[in-house]
Amino acid sequence: MNLSTTYLGLTLDNPVVVSSSKLTGNIENVKACAKAGAGAVVLKSLFEEQITARVETKLRKNDMYFWYPEASAYIQDISKGAGADEYLKLIVEAKKTVKIPVIASVNCVSPLEWPKFAAKIQDAGADGLELNIAIFPNSKDLSSQQIEDAYVDILKAVKKEVTIPVAVKIGPFFTNTMAMGFRLAEAGADGLVLFNRFYNPDVDIATVKVVTDNVYSSPDEKSVSMRWIALLSANGITCDLAASTGIHYSIGVAKQLLAGATVAQICTTLYQNGIPYIYEITQGLAEWMKKKGYKEIADFRGLVNKTPENTAGFERLQYMKKNFD
Repeated sequence: MNLSTTYLGLTLDNPVVVSSSKLTGNIENVKACAKAGAGAVVLKSLFEEQITARVETKLRKNDMYFWYPEASAYIQDISKGAGADEYLKLIVEAKKTVKIPVIASVNCVSPLEWPKFAAKIQDAGADGLELNIAIFPNSKDLSSQQIEDAYVDILKAVKKEVTIPVAVKIGPFFTNTMAMGFRLAEAGADGLVLFNRFYNPDVDIATVKVVTDNVYSSPDEKSVSMRWIALLSANGITCDLAASTGIHYSIGVAKQLLAGATVAQICTTLYQNGIPYIYEITQGLAEWMKKKGYKEIADFRGLVNKTPENTAGFERLQYMKKNFD
């Protein structure tokens, strides 16, 4: 079976992509992912806040920067460059070591100063860039329009700096996910990653403190991304669609591709089963394709969107119980 595909204009041996996490934060794991047969890897995110925090710390340590604004501006540029050095080295090393596409990732919340780093990421050799954008609506004065505009502004600011493909990873909590997806595609997104899995807070009633809950995804969570991938694909969105969250086995990859996904990103299953499990997933997908008579991914991608009945199934919000009496 031919599992090869293209994502963000990049040629992949298969549609299984290792998503951004601590697993992809060092060169040994990146090598292990490639050896196990991953189609591509998304490196652990570089956080916008990490760079900003290093600059502010350095400025606070020396009063001279208060009296000499020129020195302050200079040290900000130097510090921000240094803040990304480790990440840039990881990109360079990964590109020297593995043959599969290496996609960088930036977790960002603003379009202000950091987008110029996108050019450095490109110069380091990254094949693509994934913007992990998560803007929390924590103020009653922050409108949905303002939030959506911020996503688009970040994307446009980055696209001005690079020629490599750019994907946008978003969460599912938009008033109209369909409209937001098309708006990002029209603004230049080469791909959408659906969806970001956010931090899940819980309350420890013994200590009366906020704690982390449900760190790992479950297979049941794939239905949210599958719904929107199917609907965006059926409506002819022009960018690639990467399914993310809840994809644990080869059957989950097959379902997302049937819904219209270009690739499937995996993470939790590798924490639970180890990086070599990538091989089991790709082989399982090949075996399923052989059993169904599909010779390549294009033979079945988006197949469930071909009938109105299936599309209507993804649009349904409520359960309906028939009365047969």
